[in-house]
Amino acid sequence: MDRPQAVQALRLANEVARRALAGGHHPFGALLIDADGHTVLLEQGNVDSVNHAEAVLARRAARRFGAERLARCTLVTTVEPCAMCAGTQYWANVGRLVYGMSERRLLEMTGNHAENPTLDLPCREVFSRGQKGIEVIGPVAEVEMEIAALHRDFWRRAG
Repeated sequence: MDRPQAVQALRLANEVARRALAGGHHPFGALLIDADGHTVLLEQGNVDSVNHAEAVLARRAARRFGAERLARCTLVTTVEPCAMCAGTQYWANVGRLVYGMSERRLLEMTGNHAENPTLDLPCREVFSRGQKGIEVIGPVAEVEMEIAALHRDFWRRAG
């Protein structure tokens, strides 16, 4: 996946996050992109504080596609996956991750919010403890402000 494809996919994921928000959920969105870098295989908005968009998507992907195919796919998500979601991606065998905004940036925006007790544990660190490589691209500056805007408005109202 090249940079323009990553930016386009992140904008699509942000639309998924916008729909999740409209449905009364936290504004997170994720996509599974096929090896060609543009075919969307699955999309998932946030469900709740335990069923994050990335983890739900990775579980669905693992049930639907084989490990060899998933190793060539990309999980695209609006915000850097937390430790739970990074671990789920790892176990599902999705070989690449693209995210728009860092978890640390999200933590700066949410603070000690009861609905989002953000872990300050970068996904690269989670992946580095594993036995297989996961390529990580992010944060992506071209879309970070667009993603942050959804979160800034949501967490201000939810506070």
